[in-house]
Amino acid sequence: MTFSIAARDGDAWGVAVASKFLAVGSIVPRVGLHGPAVATQAMARVAYLDELEAAVAAGTPVTEALAAAVAGDEGREHRQVGLVAPDGAASYTGSECLHWAGGRSGQDGDTAYAVQGNILVGPRVVEAMESAWHEGAGLPLDHRLLGVLLAGDTEGGDARGRQSAALLVRCPGAGYDGCGVVADLRVDDHDDAPRELARLHSLSTLFFGTPEDVQPLEGSLRGEVTWLLTALGHAPVDDDVAGALEAWAGEANLENRMTPDGVDARVLETLRETAGTSRTAG
Repeated sequence: MTFSIAARDGDAWGVAVASKFLAVGSIVPRVGLHGPAVATQAMARVAYLDELEAAVAAGTPVTEALAAAVAGDEGREHRQVGLVAPDGAASYTGSECLHWAGGRSGQDGDTAYAVQGNILVGPRVVEAMESAWHEGAGLPLDHRLLGVLLAGDTEGGDARGRQSAALLVRCPGAGYDGCGVVADLRVDDHDDAPRELARLHSLSTLFFGTPEDVQPLEGSLRGEVTWLLTALGHAPVDDDVAGALEAWAGEANLENRMTPDGVDARVLETLRETAGTSRTAG
């Protein structure tokens, strides 16, 4: 009833998951700041999360950790688990998981992944997810995992339909205030949960991302920004365009993207869109 990927890329660890199940993000994923990344699903045994995290922390190799956890579980044939640890990745699918069920895992240097799913429309879902993982090399892990999840959904995903999805990614020193949370997003009940998750992720990267494609506030761009801010009731005082932009950005929750070097591309895009909406409404 669920398809997921647990993965590592360098210092970043994460899980992305979707299912025809309420609030799948409250059950399936576990991501430690320094690993591991775990996904427990099918007839999910939540205790696997603590057991596997403790085993990896104790230095148990990934395959041994997963095998030991599964061996001690009487319901193992109904379970599915993906585990990514510092030494690699492994995926387990019990023999009594509802068809179609299966998984794949792999490692390449300091990247590793475990993809798994059950009650899927067919093996092409997992195959598409694995391909998307390789094709996404070089992307930030949160973007890469979201791409993998959407690839699985595009191939049909959960045979019963869509309901919930989640994305959890951690990396030391990253995220809001350097707390290590790159993304912690959940869609608990939505008829197109994977794409709603993508929409939330776009907002998250807008509000909590760092400046990119910065242009200096000079020439025609300075004039445009002045005009846009004025249209939104933030006319610069004493030609302090940067100050007016910062005041507007604070109201729009874009303060993380402010830079003394000019204006961030997504701030500029949002400013243009907001001023356009304001003119239309007026």
